[in-house]
Amino acid sequence: MTRSSTQFVLAARVLHWLMAIMILSMLFIGVGMVASVSERHAWLIRIHKPLGIAILLLAVVRLIVRLRHPPPPLPADLPRLQKLAAYASHYLLYALMLAIPLIGWAMLSAGGYPVMLGDTWRLPSIFPANAAAFAILRHAHAWLAMLLFLTFLAHLGAALYHGLIRRDGVLSSMLGRRPR
Repeated sequence: MTRSSTQFVLAARVLHWLMAIMILSMLFIGVGMVASVSERHAWLIRIHKPLGIAILLLAVVRLIVRLRHPPPPLPADLPRLQKLAAYASHYLLYALMLAIPLIGWAMLSAGGYPVMLGDTWRLPSIFPANAAAFAILRHAHAWLAMLLFLTFLAHLGAALYHGLIRRDGVLSSMLGRRPR
């Protein structure tokens, strides 16, 4: 079965929406984690670590899918600056989906904290224990998460612009519907 040149492949669409939910959840979990000193803090950390690793793994899968199945072309009449912004924001989103979990993992390694996936599976350390590196990586992790949230909002705004104002098929290509 061949796909329309105006649609993302099914795997890309499923990964897109699954990861959107996961990333948005992760951002709120992260904010809740750093804002809480209650018993919920430990519970949020137990969710945050495996969810971060899941996002990292799915980002790699998503990148492979994207390389094997390029996205549909942007509308020909889209201004050059908007096309540049679209490409730049997608590169930034992929970079952040890969970098933030890796930096989080390195941060925990530098702090001497285990990255546990469940009760028994411990990931290896990827950075030597170092308090100064932990502090730098912690700030980098937080700032990049804020950048991801801002990029996510810009991406959402662009999708709504294409779907509600331009009605040019860009949003439909990710929803799996044919443009009208």
